Amino acid sequence: MIFDTHIHFNDERVYQNFDKHFNEALESGVKRFLCIGYDVESSKLAIKLAEKYPEIYAAVGIIPTEHKQYELKSEENLGTIEEIRSLAKSSKKVIAIGEIGLDYYWEKAPEIKEKQKIMFKEQIELANELNLPISIHCRDAIQDCFNILKEHKVKKTGIMHCYSGSKEMAKEYEKLGYKIAFGGVLTFKNSKDTKETLLNIKKESIVFETDAPYLAPTPFRGKMNEPKYICETVKFAAEMLNISYQEMQDIALKNSLEILNINYEN
Repeated sequence: MIFDTHIHFNDERVYQNFDKHFNEALESGVKRFLCIGYDVESSKLAIKLAEKYPEIYAAVGIIPTEHKQYELKSEENLGTIEEIRSLAKSSKKVIAIGEIGLDYYWEKAPEIKEKQKIMFKEQIELANELNLPISIHCRDAIQDCFNILKEHKVKKTGIMHCYSGSKEMAKEYEKLGYKIAFGGVLTFKNSKDTKETLLNIKKESIVFETDAPYLAPTPFRGKMNEPKYICETVKFAAEMLNISYQEMQDIALKNSLEILNINYEN
């Protein structure tokens, strides 16, 4: 059984053909999914899907690139975090806060970077308040992200989504208790750092994801990523580590259940 720890069933490109994508994934051996929110509306839809399907869980949060819609806390206003808090407490199927973090790829202005840091910290505080792990979006901000996580400890830690840093930095995240998620990028010919990370971290730190509809693995690169394609990534990782496909599934499943604090029976 495969656990997709980061998927966007709540993205219109996937949602418009939800039944097809969901059923094909189940038939391929993908039996559990964490549907990740990236803004208020997508978080609401993640919960709606999780409430309807036993195989789906939800994460709620605001991605750093959506900083314009995020109102920081102030003396006069409770801010956007209050709405995320309400969503997180609305369903037992919400098992994480995310995706949250830092993204400097698109945003270069110092004031926007600073706002992203505050957003990140506010949502970390919420995760600790609710005793939930986090799903971390980090792009071109690997050191700042690490510094915040080191200074602002997350009680239940979480998952480094689409990790793109060095193997050395991955080991530092490992020390903090975070799992490293591998998706389609692992299968790309030019993904040297991602491959080196897989080969150099502990097997206990490995989980898998699609990030569908983004980042389809080889041989589907350039097309919309479909939920069933996670199987290609798991097979690729198994070959790299010289273990069986089944063993790779078992290792990652155990890690996913552990970091997300859920039981298979749930």
